Amino acid sequence: MAERQGHEGRPEKRRAITEAARKVFGREGYSRASIDMIAAEAGVSKRTIYNHFADKEQLFLTVALEGANEVTATIAHIMDRHLRKIVDLEQDLIDFSMERIAAVTTFPDHFALVRTIEAEAGHIPPQILKAWIDAGPQTAHLRLAPYLRQIADRGLLEIDDAERAATHLTLLTITAVNHQTFYGAISLSPDEIAEVVVSGVRAFLRSYSGN
Repeated sequence: MAERQGHEGRPEKRRAITEAARKVFGREGYSRASIDMIAAEAGVSKRTIYNHFADKEQLFLTVALEGANEVTATIAHIMDRHLRKIVDLEQDLIDFSMERIAAVTTFPDHFALVRTIEAEAGHIPPQILKAWIDAGPQTAHLRLAPYLRQIADRGLLEIDDAERAATHLTLLTITAVNHQTFYGAISLSPDEIAEVVVSGVRAFLRSYSGN
């Protein structure tokens, strides 16, 4: 579905709508959120929203994918900074995982939306869920895998399937923390987060170091 454009189709209006929608969907959930709520949050009319978006479904998909793409780009920079050149493998994996977890707090409205998607998966249109999975959480291991493959090529890891190894590292570190905090909704102390990450990285290295 193409976004609608009209005389009110200005970029600043669209930005106000998407920012408001992200807040409302994250706060109210997909089912309870309405165009009226989003219009009130954005300080615009319903007509203005419909000048940009065909319906609530399209608006939800837009904010979900835009947020996923922004987070993905941020994590790509984090990966490259920590994993392109390995100095101390254990410490580099710990530092990467810690910064990736910290990124959750940088995008609170997006991760509130993530909680909505996970809680209401049965009520969200299937095409939205598929687009979300393709753009977001289910593809994170695909971006991490090449770095682990390069590390293995240097003889620092023993990996047959880099994508599976990337999934294991993610589950042992980032996912382990995110499930405890519900993507930032519940606080863990830095020491508690570090304990999860360090133990996860060490478990990963025991599995893939070949020792």
